[in-house]
This record gives sequence, structure tokens and C-alpha cells, in this order.
Amino acid sequence: MTVASLPVLSAPPQPHPTPALQAKGPLDVRGKLAILADAAKYDASCASSGAKGARDRKKNSDPGLGSTESMGICHSYTPDGRCVSLLKILLTNYCIYDCQYCVNRITSDVRRARFKIDEVVSLTLEFYKRNYIEGLFLSSGIIGSPDDTMIELTEVARRLREDHQFRGYIHLKTIPECSEELLEQAGRYADRLSINVELPTETDLKKLAPEKRTPQIEAAMAEVKARRDANRADRRRGFKASPFAPAGQSTQMIVGATDTPDRDILRTSTRLYQRHDLRRVYYSAYSPIPHADARLPGQSPPLVREHRLYQADWLLRFYGFEAEEITPDDAPDLDLELDPKTAWALRHRGLFPVGVNTAPREMLLRVPGLGVRSVDRILKIRRFRALRLADLKRLRVPLKKARPFLLTADPGGGKHLDSESLRERFAPKPTQRLLFDAAGSALTGEV
Repeated sequence: MTVASLPVLSAPPQPHPTPALQAKGPLDVRGKLAILADAAKYDASCASSGAKGARDRKKNSDPGLGSTESMGICHSYTPDGRCVSLLKILLTNYCIYDCQYCVNRITSDVRRARFKIDEVVSLTLEFYKRNYIEGLFLSSGIIGSPDDTMIELTEVARRLREDHQFRGYIHLKTIPECSEELLEQAGRYADRLSINVELPTETDLKKLAPEKRTPQIEAAMAEVKARRDANRADRRRGFKASPFAPAGQSTQMIVGATDTPDRDILRTSTRLYQRHDLRRVYYSAYSPIPHADARLPGQSPPLVREHRLYQADWLLRFYGFEAEEITPDDAPDLDLELDPKTAWALRHRGLFPVGVNTAPREMLLRVPGLGVRSVDRILKIRRFRALRLADLKRLRVPLKKARPFLLTADPGGGKHLDSESLRERFAPKPTQRLLFDAAGSALTGEV
């Protein structure tokens, strides 16, 4: 059986339609794009640029020269820092599941739409030819069954790759419990696959998304990892094997829909990184939806919490920290006032100050203000001479943060380490907190 030979499924009936929605009539491609691009914004795996100026202009005004707002186009960043634009849409916002945190759940009364496969292919090609985008980010609600949905997602990628020789970036959402054959085909056509774990714990899923199960979700992740490992092994042995999801796999976790502490969130992330070789776990602050279940909170968690989780995630992946160190038993939630590394250092002042010219790499990575690149440069330089504060300044180390925890060749280091006001020195000013709340999280998604 090939994906191309399977028929396109007819759309299921719209659940609970309202008279106002029925009266609007059939949708053209632009109307579908408006609905399905808006519905895709809840997926944090591809972050929007959030251009505020365009939103502030009158609805009926022309976009004009320099407008950065366009339906379905999001801006994301690659690991090397390049900004890329992707067409980010859902194939459909119909869904047979009733996940209480999701605006597209079956019991929601949102207006429904569904792209035909050819419409998605045509939109991608036309946007790409006009240099609006560099690739496609395609997700979908569940229609019919996991296989039914995965057939259509994969067929979009197949037609782009084989029929139109499209060589741009493709990111496909993978539906848990779809067949291994469809997963294999998706990995051959897509650069990246992602399977959303949805919520931090199995208990959370049972509470708010009873049709979904953590074991099934992780089984799909494990299958992707196994196929990537097998593909890499074949290529190392010299076989001409087509790449399988060469950009790896990622997942998304909704934060704040339940009272699960940050410690459990980070433990789940650690498990997923270790077991399934994920490239990235994305954290998405819960956003209140219309007619929400009474068990859901009435407002979003502070956006700074999402930001702190990304910082903690970075410490887990690149700095040698463990979840239990960042969120100990007496502080299971991250400090919203301080970044996780600084909060850890202040709880462990007895380990500091450390000598910048003598401390091992592992300890230097735990100094607030020192990043991986700065530490690697320090290790190279100190082989030839002792570093002073002036050298760290030339390396662009933020001395205001790092100096209390470091000893350099200069006299008098580590003077303020025991100061009771050290925490206040690092905490953001009230105006900074207000600016953060107003602007939202500045994090962007890695593609």
C-alpha cells in the first residue's frame, strides 16, 4: 500500500455548530488559511515573530511596505542563529479527541475548516516561490483515526518532495499510534518529526486528555529514535540510505494547565531527552480558551515561568545539571525572580568562589554568567597565562553577575559572596518585570 493510492477522507461533521457559523457558508482557500493558521499558533515548536505593529493597525488597512504580518507565516531560528520563515498551519482543526486544554477539541464550538492536500501543496509552493517562506510546518487535528490523519500529512510531504522536487524544510507532526509504515514514510520526506507529549505526567493526561496515553506517545518517540539510529548505522557502514528525519524529533509540553510543579516537568524532560534522543522539548504556557472545563485555571501562568523552564532545560542539556539540583525538595518550582543557575549558586555559596585559572570545566559551567563558549575560551587562554578581570571583560563575560563567584589573578575576588543583599542585586527591577509581562516571552523555537 502506498500513501498516494489512498483516497482523501471526507471531513467529519462539525461538532456543535452554531447558527452564526453555519451562516457563513463554504470557505475558500484564504478563509481556510485564516482559520487553520490561527489554530496552529498554539504549537510552540515553531514560534511566531509576534510583530505587534501590524496588529495595532486598523483591520481594513492595507498591509503596506514592510509589513511582517501574514497569515500562516512564523519566524523561527536555526541552531546557528539564522532566522527562517515557515508556513505554519493545521491540515484541519476537526478533531475526534476531547482534550480539555485544546481549543480544537470535539466539544469546542470554534469554526472548523479543512484543507485539501492539493491546497496545502499549492500554498507551500506559491509562498516559497515568492520568497515568503523557507519551509512548511504542518500539524493537524485527529480525523477518523491516527492512520487516517497521518496518511494525509505524509501525502502532503510526498507530493512536495516527489512530484514538485521541493527541497525546502518540512516539519511534520506525527500522530501517536499510527502505523510503522506511515511513520517510515513521514521520516523519509520530513526534515523533522515531532510528537507532542502534551502534559507533564500521565496523571495530568488522565485528568484532561483521557483518550491519550503516555506509553503510546513515548512508543512513537522510541520508534522514531530506532529508525534514526538504524539509518545512521547504515550510512556509517557505507550503504546509500535516504536520511530519516535528519533534523531529529521534538515535543511540546503545556505548562500551567495543571498544578504539576516544575520539578516534575523537568524530570519528564530529562527522561525524554535520555530515552528518545530529542532535539528539543518546547514549553508552552497554557492559554485560557472559551467555555473551558472548570478544572482548568482561569488565567495563564506567568510568562516568565515558561522562560525559566527554557533556561533550566538548557542547564540540563549543556551544563551538567540535574533536575533535582535545579528544583530541590524544598523548592519544587523555579524561582521566577532569578535565573535557575544564579538561584542554584546562591543556595550553594559554600562552593564559591572558584578560581577561573584553576577550576575544572564542570565547575566553571556552574558560575552565573559563564556560558559554554566563554568557558571553552577561558580553558584555552589559561594554558598560556593567568586571566584577569580585564580578560573576562574582553570575553564579554557579564562581570556584575559572575564576579562574586570567581577568583582571578586580580586581588580581592569574591568579596560580596556573603552579602545578604546579593539576591537583590541579581533580581530584576520592578520595571523590568513589567516590561517582560507586557512583551511576553522572547524565546523562539528552534526548527
